[in-house]
Amino acid sequence: MCECSNLKADTGSVVKKDHCEKCDGSLKYLGDSVEEGLLYGRLYRSSEASADIVSWVLPELPEGYHVFGARDLKGKNFVKLVAEDQPVFADGKVTYIGEPIFLIVGEDREVIRQIGDAIEIEYDRHEPILDFESRCDPDLEHMVGYHLGCAREKTLEVEERARRVKVEEFRTPMQEHVYLEPQTVKGFVDDQGRVAVEGSMQCPYYVKNAVVNALGLSADEVRVIQAPMGGAFGGKEDFPCSIGCQVALAASILKKPVLLTFDRHEDMMFTTKRHPSLIRYRTSLDGEGRILGMNIEVYFDGGANQGLSSVVLQRALINSIGVYSIPNVSVQGFVVFTNNVPNGAFRGFGAPQSAFALEAHLAHIAREHGVDPLSYKEPYMVTQGSRSLTGGLFRDPVLLPAMVADVKKRRGYAERKARFVEFNRSNSRFRKGVGVSIFLHGCGFTGSGERDLIKSVVRLEKTAEDEVVIRIANVDMGQGLLTTMSKIVGSSLGIDYKDVRFPYPDTACAPDSGPTVASRTIMIVGKILERAALRLKESWRPGEEMVVEECYVHDESAIPWDQERFTGDAYPAYSWGVNMVEVTVDTLTGHIDVDHVDAAYDVGKAIDDRILRGQIDGGVVQSVAWGYMENMQRRDGSILQRTISDYGPPTSMDAPPIDSYLYDNPYENGPMGAKGAGELTFIGGGPALLDAVEDALGAAFHRLPLTPEHILETLEAREEG
Repeated sequence: MCECSNLKADTGSVVKKDHCEKCDGSLKYLGDSVEEGLLYGRLYRSSEASADIVSWVLPELPEGYHVFGARDLKGKNFVKLVAEDQPVFADGKVTYIGEPIFLIVGEDREVIRQIGDAIEIEYDRHEPILDFESRCDPDLEHMVGYHLGCAREKTLEVEERARRVKVEEFRTPMQEHVYLEPQTVKGFVDDQGRVAVEGSMQCPYYVKNAVVNALGLSADEVRVIQAPMGGAFGGKEDFPCSIGCQVALAASILKKPVLLTFDRHEDMMFTTKRHPSLIRYRTSLDGEGRILGMNIEVYFDGGANQGLSSVVLQRALINSIGVYSIPNVSVQGFVVFTNNVPNGAFRGFGAPQSAFALEAHLAHIAREHGVDPLSYKEPYMVTQGSRSLTGGLFRDPVLLPAMVADVKKRRGYAERKARFVEFNRSNSRFRKGVGVSIFLHGCGFTGSGERDLIKSVVRLEKTAEDEVVIRIANVDMGQGLLTTMSKIVGSSLGIDYKDVRFPYPDTACAPDSGPTVASRTIMIVGKILERAALRLKESWRPGEEMVVEECYVHDESAIPWDQERFTGDAYPAYSWGVNMVEVTVDTLTGHIDVDHVDAAYDVGKAIDDRILRGQIDGGVVQSVAWGYMENMQRRDGSILQRTISDYGPPTSMDAPPIDSYLYDNPYENGPMGAKGAGELTFIGGGPALLDAVEDALGAAFHRLPLTPEHILETLEAREEG
């Protein structure tokens, strides 16, 4: 019998609303568009990483073909997001290979390609900054910099009285999203004369605001529609803003629909990736190996513009001590400017890089003191009432001790480790190991972002036929939102989820409920919908049309957030996870077999078990593969892996056996008690894999991915002393 009384039983799963049309192929994606008068677009891009544009010459254009650029914009030539440093079209200079300069539009894609080949541009080249690590110095100028925790001087004082200071550097690479549907947007003028953008996107209002800014239009003159999506993982958060502006410009001038679809080569070469990172830990220890303090530096390669890098970095810094209560911590973080392709949002949003470095660092300290890494980490785990790195409070019950104990018991952790030791003693080629990661993810926007920036609004409409329609701007990108939101509203109203309709978001009729990011959608937007549904239920009048709107309400009991000092409650709630990974490593080839994964999570209360377990399976496979399979590299400012086969992401054949466990810990401010889950499932797989490989080989690693070459190089270096 499981000792954890919060273990959840499998209940409450329904058929996903878009299940049948996805399975039978009847769901049409935007790239399938066929309509009279449809024109196609293709971007002409910079061939230089850093240069001034001296001059350009366009070829004679055939009738019906057009080239658009910065000169055609009536508004401001930057993509409206966080900073104003990303142009819609390069104008006068280029800052990375692949930066858009022109959009070529016409009816035949081959003719468009020929026009692009004939464009001539003269550049005055500059020496680009391509080596990210050469800029990883706190004394250099950076795009963004933050400091959290105590003063750095205090950690240096702690170092002076420490018996030992453990210093390590950790590195992670870019990661490609590998969504099945590439970036796709269509611009057109609708029947009311509005400039419209339809696209595969996570944040319709981000795109709308960007188009308004770039085209110099009013908000009433712009409409944005989310199309059915074939995956995103963060890669369609901010990127559709730029291409949305580009097709909107062309469509507004030509008064014809313009479709821009990237091929896989273009998508992999020129879209945002997970930030490469360099993370330094200086940990002060006493004579028994107990932690006295930490000095941490986190560097992210932002690429050529800021994009979302500043907010990604914020989450990485907050996660730099993870689930642990550690004294005297100082964290500095920087987004480094380079002339590389800009990086951006990816599932986990900076937390996976920090989790890998932290978990590896603690494991290295433990092994050097002859202690099992999990046993070393457990006493440091936060509990209810602990303070966070930002001085916030973990105010809700923390189930981590019970979750860790449950996973250990289920897999027979101690016995399994002993068996692996015996196996490794008797086998000269293969080695087995087991590793464990413990992690969290803050739900919602950092700090006061929900109250001060997003200000979510939702709407429920009841028809005269008593059908209820959800109007929000949040999107289903494969995570099951069409179903889970319908279940929340249906449950609150006491009706079947099938009697709740959730159309794809359209800013013409859906209010701004905020972006589909930051593990906020179920917990934040779902709760607002729940409140709206309860209001509708109270005033329900059969056979009448009714409309109910509800807004975000900030929890005033939270410790106030100070954005300048980075103090206060960083998140309203946290989701928690424990991953245990078992591996077999071939010391002759360096190949890793992932034999089994245990994945335990506290996400409050699951809205739908089957959907959540699908999230778990996908997140675990994606995270573990980041740890040893996916190796994206650059040379001279260009990405080398240009196709999926070059890159080698996991397929279904690479998915290990996964046992997942859910623990009930209802969050009072979440709908039906739910918290966020989508990003949490990515964070622990890579760190647990690394711990398992180190356990198998008795070697310490400091960078991902653990490719066969990397493993063999490390083993050879150890043999050479």
